[in-house]
Amino acid sequence: MALLAVPLLPLIAGFALIGGGRWPRAVSRDTAWWSAALVAAATVVATSVVAIRRPSLDREWVPSLGLRFHLGVDGISIPLLLLTAAIGLIVVLHARVEPPTGSAATYYGCLLIVVGGALLTFLARDAVLFFIAFELVLVPMWVLIGVFGDSHDRGRTRRAALTFVLYTVLGSTLMLVGILALGYTVGTTDLATLGRGVSLDPALQTTIAVVLTVGLAIKVPMWPLHSWLPAAHTSAPTGGSVLLAAVLLKMGTYGIVRLVIGPLADGWLTIAPYVGVLAVVAIFWAGLVCLVEPSLKRVIAFSSIGHMGVVMLGLATGTELGIKAALFGNISHGLISALLFVVVGGLKRRWGEDDLAVERFGLRDISPRLGFALLLGLAASLGLPAMAGFWSEFLTVLAAFEAPPHVGLFQWLGALAALGAVLAAAYSLRVARLVWAGSSDTPEPARPDPAPWTDAVGMEWLVAAVLVVAVVVLGVWPTGLLDLMTPAVNALGVLR
Repeated sequence: MALLAVPLLPLIAGFALIGGGRWPRAVSRDTAWWSAALVAAATVVATSVVAIRRPSLDREWVPSLGLRFHLGVDGISIPLLLLTAAIGLIVVLHARVEPPTGSAATYYGCLLIVVGGALLTFLARDAVLFFIAFELVLVPMWVLIGVFGDSHDRGRTRRAALTFVLYTVLGSTLMLVGILALGYTVGTTDLATLGRGVSLDPALQTTIAVVLTVGLAIKVPMWPLHSWLPAAHTSAPTGGSVLLAAVLLKMGTYGIVRLVIGPLADGWLTIAPYVGVLAVVAIFWAGLVCLVEPSLKRVIAFSSIGHMGVVMLGLATGTELGIKAALFGNISHGLISALLFVVVGGLKRRWGEDDLAVERFGLRDISPRLGFALLLGLAASLGLPAMAGFWSEFLTVLAAFEAPPHVGLFQWLGALAALGAVLAAAYSLRVARLVWAGSSDTPEPARPDPAPWTDAVGMEWLVAAVLVVAVVVLGVWPTGLLDLMTPAVNALGVLR
């Protein structure tokens, strides 16, 4: 029962809120927020129960096509389920600080549907069910960006939402073609069966692996298929940006593990060197852009592309250590990006914009709590020891040096990825100097602010503090997460 409750609670509540949004007098803003908050909290509880008990559900769905309604959890999906449920609660709570413009019921409904779709994606054990769940998040995320996004430039916001949809539809089309080809040639779409590996002609296996990887790489996003992400982050509301970075990007890498690395081991190892090269290009490209990008929100968006490059490099190594490093990086980046977007969203709300070229008073003097959260998020992002971001980067580089085939290539890629940390340090220090230390002696916002400048208090500080604690705990105690993943990663049976 708890297994079904995990995705159904947010999905049913989300659709109910959207339906209620047509009658704003019947569903007030407070009613919508309390409803969403209670559902999000209940989802966290249900997800925790599932993580502990590890139930499964396997029923016939479409017998004529051999499709099954198969849900289950393991050490690969449990961390992502817990992350998604927690982030869902965080974005709903944070909306109390940054309420949506327009229909609150529709906004919270879209948030919950995105969370429910992501949870169903991580629970699905049938490739077709995985695809359907994957697609559930498309329309509500488009609404969050296009309808509830930045109102200062509606044209840019609409273009960002349209670009998000076009890229996602392209990726989904390729993914569907790959899933159908895999199911037709193997005779099943059950991920438990596919995860044990399939015997196909090497050329066919490589072809299907390429189609699936490109389709999923758009969601990661992997360079050069990344251009939709900065635009989406720039226009999305804070809650949308947090969900996008912390949850939706992880659906792409998770799909690569389930649909490519497990079933198509030989095909993945064939294309892995090319994936590794593109991953390192992403690390350097994103780092260089962050050094000159004037928009603070876009800096965090491009840094996400670099971090996901590290994750893709870990997957490309094809080793147990590399895959564990990548999965760890999914969780660490989810927490770090959520923290940074919460802080940046608060700054943009206070400043009226996020232009780093504007001289401003430093947060260390006028907002010490926001400044502390920003500094810790930047420190974790650049991979300082004892922070969540350190372990994925360190273990990925180590895995690159241990990868047996193409060992020379991956050693070079590992060394280059390590050098990419220098760029991360440079752009993090740039942001810290301009925002935390300040570039002006006059404590005036970039635009007239109708409210006096205040530090993070109440719900805003609670959300930031919870994320700060999570980032530090994961950095100090990574063993728990790594040990949880180990049996499931070993069960893939595709390691070099």
